[in-house]
Amino acid sequence: MSYFSRLTDIVTCNLTHLLEQAEDPVQEIEQIIAEMKEGLAGANRSVKTATTNERAIQQELEEHQQQIFQWKEAAKNALALGDEAEARNSLVRKQEIEDLKAGLEQQHRAAVATREHLTTTLHALEARLAEARRKQIELTQQAGLTETSSPENSEAAEAESDITPSRSELIDSELAELKRELGQ
Repeated sequence: MSYFSRLTDIVTCNLTHLLEQAEDPVQEIEQIIAEMKEGLAGANRSVKTATTNERAIQQELEEHQQQIFQWKEAAKNALALGDEAEARNSLVRKQEIEDLKAGLEQQHRAAVATREHLTTTLHALEARLAEARRKQIELTQQAGLTETSSPENSEAAEAESDITPSRSELIDSELAELKRELGQ
């Protein structure tokens, strides 16, 4: 049985409800975690792709900005030499590049929004997986099983190590802020 057909299903699922309906909640949580891990791997790939796309567009924007500068300089040089027709041609090329750049700027804004959305979804998936791992430990303990009886349980104990570096930095920053608030 597949629990999730989309990544948003993982984010919006009610683990308690899913497990209450299961014949063997320990086995079901293992399957749920496996599916979540697959979804998380896909989300990681999507974030990497979106980041690569965003950077490629940013690089292209920078190249176009350089070309705009070069065509403007060419127009200035042509005018300095008294060649108004060449200056006009250079300014036409400059305008074409500016038009291309304007289109790329829209694409870049869309790429940034896509990357941010995918990153937010990734963090939500990570949070849901951490919740599932905590639930797995709880169910395993309730069933009287030892934590070493399942390979998933060792992963549950290492859940914190799966936190992405950026997420870890945010947590460290928030922890430091809480310590300052408490005067520690």
